[in-house]
Amino acid sequence: MTQQHATTTPLSKEMQDCVQACMTCHSVCEETMSSCLQMGGPAQMQIMRAVMDCAEMTRMCADMMMRRSPLMAEMCAMCARACDMCAEACMSMPEDAQMMRCAEACRRCAEMCRSMSAASM
Repeated sequence: MTQQHATTTPLSKEMQDCVQACMTCHSVCEETMSSCLQMGGPAQMQIMRAVMDCAEMTRMCADMMMRRSPLMAEMCAMCARACDMCAEACMSMPEDAQMMRCAEACRRCAEMCRSMSAASM
């Protein structure tokens, strides 16, 4: 397969779904960062680190899948880990609706990335 052909072949349904899960998770993490900043306090700073890591990883992971990077499988595995950590951090505030939305988006993204990582290796 030539390099040009690799970039013109449409993404598989599974990869498209994973990219979408990453982008959704990224958006929810960005919204959650704003929420954390408004709340303030040391507990939010701990959560904020996990949310920031997750936001960055999900965006990068989606980008790497779309350009079919040879590092894609490893990035998906790392992204799943960042999403798991973020979901766990957000679950420490079960009374906060935004945190629960973030945890749910992270769990879905982690599941999709784990599957994509396993399929690509």
